[in-house]
Amino acid sequence: MFLKKDNQKNKDKTYMQLALNLASERIGLTGMNPSVGCVIVKDNEIISIGQTSFNGRPHAEYNAILNADKKKVKGSTMYVSLEPCTHFGKTNPCTDIIIKSKIKKLYYAIDDIDLRTSKKAKKKLNNGNVIVVRNFLKYEAKKIYYSYFYNKMNKYPYVTGKIASSKDNFSTHKGKQITNSHSQKVSHLLRYKNQGILISSKTCNSDNPMLNCRLDGLEKFSPIKFILDKDLKINLKSNIVMNSKKEKTYIFYNKELQFKKMILRKSGIILIKIDLGPDNNMLISKILRYIKNIGIYYLLVEGGSTLTRDFLDKSIFNEFYLFKSNSKLLKKGKNNIRSIISNLNFYFKNKKKINTFLDDDILINYR
Repeated sequence: MFLKKDNQKNKDKTYMQLALNLASERIGLTGMNPSVGCVIVKDNEIISIGQTSFNGRPHAEYNAILNADKKKVKGSTMYVSLEPCTHFGKTNPCTDIIIKSKIKKLYYAIDDIDLRTSKKAKKKLNNGNVIVVRNFLKYEAKKIYYSYFYNKMNKYPYVTGKIASSKDNFSTHKGKQITNSHSQKVSHLLRYKNQGILISSKTCNSDNPMLNCRLDGLEKFSPIKFILDKDLKINLKSNIVMNSKKEKTYIFYNKELQFKKMILRKSGIILIKIDLGPDNNMLISKILRYIKNIGIYYLLVEGGSTLTRDFLDKSIFNEFYLFKSNSKLLKKGKNNIRSIISNLNFYFKNKKKINTFLDDDILINYR
């Protein structure tokens, strides 16, 4: 009997882990709503799966039920990565849809912190004759929903930093790529996973980046561009300016240069004036609040060494990716970032090295 119970519990863990994996896939792609994964099981057979749709609607539970054979859904078990919503928004509550579908039992991994729903789903589902198991694989879910919880509790977006370095700690090589093609694809994956991307005009003028996602099939998920340009020094012939009519771009500035502002606005760029702080730099706090207020909850910072140091000193990064090449640049290298790497080890508690798919390059994730 105990073996049978243990076997079923292991199966429950497997189904919930699949729901968590589905949720993890779309973090950063569901707007203000959390990314949720859902698995429906009948007689130990998966009959449907669902994820939160891009931009947040419909929800994962609705999608899983919609994709399933309606006859099989009755009496089934549902595994959801986050507590199902109980409130009316632009769609009906997921709890109502679950009850209407006559699902017998529901496991969810962690309570939502949205006050409209938090710890309310169990009672509502129980009243609709659904058995509920709360906080199943809560520890694993906490790691996945850290960024969502952060966004719910803070005025700033969840900020991820990224920088590349040679083996001897240089970040620049005369405009050439330091890391290999595998690392560059992962960089584009980070762009895909973030709603916005921020750089300085200095990086824009020196590297002339596109800042879009160029992975096949994911081009439409390119992030909105944000440029820090206090004195409006951006090159009017840069890729950022030339493509701004078809790719939404914001420039944060302070200095009034009417003629250049007119050209930038005609190019399609949105200009936002920001006050200066005591250090004579634009107030980053106002910039981050503005970005969050226009609906950007996940922001990637691909700045150079100066911007990265500034954000590290201000404790702005929630997470960071260091791409490390296996090649040395020696005298060809510029901008030694040894001090940045040292600060990353100081500021972040968790460090994970990933080198299984980057050939000779190494990717280090700091959290």
